Amino acid sequence: MKRVNIVALTSMVALSLLATISPVAQAADKSTKGKPTASALKCRATTAVGHPPVKVGIPTIKKITPNYIITLTTNCGDIVIEADGAAAPMTTTAMAYLAKQGFFNQTLCHRLTTAGIFVLQCGDPTATGTGGPNWQGYRDENLPPQPTKENPTDYPAGIVAMANSGPNTNGSQFFLVYANTSLPPSYTRWGVITKGLDIVKAIAAQGTTTGGPDGTPKQTVAIEKVTVR
Repeated sequence: MKRVNIVALTSMVALSLLATISPVAQAADKSTKGKPTASALKCRATTAVGHPPVKVGIPTIKKITPNYIITLTTNCGDIVIEADGAAAPMTTTAMAYLAKQGFFNQTLCHRLTTAGIFVLQCGDPTATGTGGPNWQGYRDENLPPQPTKENPTDYPAGIVAMANSGPNTNGSQFFLVYANTSLPPSYTRWGVITKGLDIVKAIAAQGTTTGGPDGTPKQTVAIEKVTVR
């Protein structure tokens, strides 16, 4: 796959935001009361299945949009993400572009991890973990500092970050962090969940189809459509 030809910015905004947990992330982490349970989750049946990706053009940055509000309408309820265009302009531009092209519509969240790291991964229309748009390769942004013994958590609950296959290989796959997670500082943090973190936690409470700590979510999670404003 060829790399993304996103137009370089002439005046880049410093990409050091979220070096510590931002106020928005703190709010996201406290957005639910009590411990969500699997039985509290109400999901609609879905006909979404893995399918070939929609072919899309290559996004370009014309200007920095400080904050997008991206709403994932899923069969289990709405998950609202505040995307930080100042901290991750290339990533948020690409994600908003894909959403507006219908790239994420009727796609499945294909991976849930419940031990060691705590994430729900989405954004692959094929639902195999290997799919993405017909381009990839835009650079990593807003990476956290190396975790330390004093500050081991760099991907707190509520953070939304890009999945990748190595440095500067970003495409469309992203993960929703539902509990404080420590990871190598290799994954672009581009937004925070401001509504629906309880939904992700309840999905996680149901576990995987195999009962193991990493695999397909037992509760089928379909992104029916995505809106951007």
